[in-house]
Formats: sequence, structure tokens, C-alpha cells
Amino acid sequence: MTSTQHVRVEGSSYQRGRQYGRQAATRVRLSVQAYQQTFAHYAGWDWPTVRREAARFEAPIATVMPAYLEELRGIADGAGLDLADVLAINVRTEVMYAAKARQAPRTGTQPPIPQAPAECSAFACVPAPGQNDPVLIGQNWDWLLHSAQTLVVLEVRQDEGPDFVTVVEAGLLAKTGMNAAGLGLVTNALVTDADVGEPGLPYHVLLRAVLDCTTITDALEVLQAGPRSSSANYLIAQAGGAALNIEAAPGDFTRLYPVYPEDGVLRHTNHFLAGIHPADLALWAMPSSVVRLQRLRAAATARTLDDFGVLLADHADYPHSICAHPDPAAHPCEQGATIASVLMDLTARRIWLAAGNPCQVSFEQLDIAL
Repeated sequence: MTSTQHVRVEGSSYQRGRQYGRQAATRVRLSVQAYQQTFAHYAGWDWPTVRREAARFEAPIATVMPAYLEELRGIADGAGLDLADVLAINVRTEVMYAAKARQAPRTGTQPPIPQAPAECSAFACVPAPGQNDPVLIGQNWDWLLHSAQTLVVLEVRQDEGPDFVTVVEAGLLAKTGMNAAGLGLVTNALVTDADVGEPGLPYHVLLRAVLDCTTITDALEVLQAGPRSSSANYLIAQAGGAALNIEAAPGDFTRLYPVYPEDGVLRHTNHFLAGIHPADLALWAMPSSVVRLQRLRAAATARTLDDFGVLLADHADYPHSICAHPDPAAHPCEQGATIASVLMDLTARRIWLAAGNPCQVSFEQLDIAL
């Protein structure tokens, strides 16, 4: 069963990171230990190699977004770890999906290779112009089973930028979340043949940067502030009524692809919906993505939190369903499940969390003050 720790921090970038690392030290260390095994399985790297690879990302972060490097340094100091350890788990997407992209078959047959669990089914719902319905956003976060023991609700009071809350693995900067400006963020992993691990701005650093934004336009500017290292999907909504899905491939602003709401609803899983320049590897790397998107679209009339709560518990194509469960046929290091299900009402600044599979765990409103 997934367990959750609520961490509250405030102050400067380094102070917040240090408080986070100290309060969640046991879970941060568990994250590092778990990813040592994960990286060895997926990339074939021992931990010294992982640390050396992760260190290549320090300079891009320091150049473009130095405050987040200070947060990472604070997390490491608070948890009694080296910066390289915490940086390594924050670039886990770059390590794992770059390894996956390098192993993609081009011709003929290939020997069996590690299969990462698919990540995430997400949505946003905005009212038509002139209507007063709430702006809703949410997702299932599906990942490796060890993350059920490192889940953290991180509530942040900032000296600069809007306060925010994010549901995240301990030691990582951010993932799904909402801020005091009414901006909400959900996300999906993507992978292309351009995901080769070239140093740039990492996925989880960019997620953190989006939560410092007050508008979707600000978020779009943040996503092109420097070269991105990995593919990812950023589904962003704002309490004022706007929503935009931004598919990103590695590179600069020319590899950002907007996807717009249909009848006020955005739905996304783990493959590109826009035409892209690199080759999308999702159907090979995360084949459950297409069925999960079909199920999201099948719920065409979903417009309320209750509607979406039911949808996130859907079991069509089990165990590779929207509500994902471990596949007993998979290698133990490759088994995944829905680790957390999140629903947000951006208009009311409220967030609900089911810590685990939403078919088994009830949504509970988080005690936050935004």
C-alpha cells in the first residue's frame, strides 16, 4: 500500500530544500537506494557511473535555473547525502528513457530488454467562455512499485514566486501540483529517438519551474528557457479558464508542440498527438498508452470531479489500464502500478489524493493553504 508523508517548507531556495531533505530524509535515502537497483537494471550502470552521468546536468541547471540547483543542494544536505545522489534521482527520466531510446530496435529482432512501466493518464477540463464551471485537472501517476514507499506531499511557502503543493517522490523537485496563482500541472512521460541523454534542462527541474509560473504563457516561456534534455508532456491549466497541453521533445522551442482542448477537455497519455520531427517511440516503449487514451476519450461526457474520479479507476485492458496494476508476468524490477491518483479544482484551490490505486483507496482532500 502507498504511504504518504506531508512535508511543509518555507524560506529561500536552499532553506526550503534543506527542510525538505531533513523532514523526508528516510524517504529520500530510500529513493536513492531504490534507483541504484533501477538504473542498474535499465541502463546497466553502477552508482558511480550514474553519479558521473548525472553530474553532466549540473552546469545546464546552474546556467539557466540556478535557484533549483540550490534547492537540490539543500535536499542533499538535509538528507545527509551528496548533491550527486540527489541530482541522480532528479534526472532519472533522462537516464532511463535515454537507455530505452538507445535500445530501440531499428531492423530485425532484438533480444529482450527492460520494459519500463507506462506513466500516467491525465486530463484537464475548462468551461466554455462565459460559463462559471470550475477548472479541473488531474491524473493517475503510474510508476515502479518502490515509489509507493517514497510518496511525499510537498507544501511550499516561497519568499519569491507563488506558494505551491506537489505530489512527488521524495527527493525530487516536483511532479503533479497546483500553486496559489491557480495554475495546475499534470504530466506524462514521452520518449523519442532524440532522447539520448544529452545534458540540458531535466524534466523534473522543468516541472518545478512550471509551478513557479502564474500563467500558461509564462509556463510556455519557461519550457523554452534552455535546451531540454528529454521528451515529456506538460498539461497545464489555470483557474482563469485556460488550458493547454504542451508536448516536448529534446531540444529548443522548435520542438514544443501544443495540443488544444476538444469541447473543453484535454486528455493525454504517453504518446505524441501532434506531428513531430523526431520519431515517437511510445508504441514500442509504452504500448498501453493508446488504449488508455481511448478510454479517456470514451468518457466523452465527463465534466465533474466525480466523473473523473470514476474514470481514473477504469480497468479496461487490465492490468495495463488507466488504473494500473502490477503485471505478474513482468520482471520484478519492471512491475508498475498507479502510485497516486490526483484530482484538483483550480478554481477553489483544492486538491484530492488517493494514495494508491483509486479502485482501492478513497480520495481525501489534502490539508493545504494556497
